[in-house]
Amino acid sequence: MLAPKTRDLIAIAASVVAKCQLCLDYHVEEARKAGASDSDMKNAISIARVILKTGNDKMDAYSDEKLGAMAEQDRLSGFCCKEERCCG
Repeated sequence: MLAPKTRDLIAIAASVVAKCQLCLDYHVEEARKAGASDSDMKNAISIARVILKTGNDKMDAYSDEKLGAMAEQDRLSGFCCKEERCCG
């Protein structure tokens, strides 16, 4: 069984990878209650960001390999709209 502090640090990283803000808020508070420092939590978030970046980079390379390399502007041109407040 994991200690509560360890469990919540893992959950913080998982929340970042899952992009769940509510989960992150909850697990940050729980980790604090369990004695995690801001440094502990920043380390968990840093790990999650590396995982996300690595996954994104690998998927970009894989999709380029499968479908042919695309310029960055071509990748972005398929979004649903061009308004700054949306996804473009």
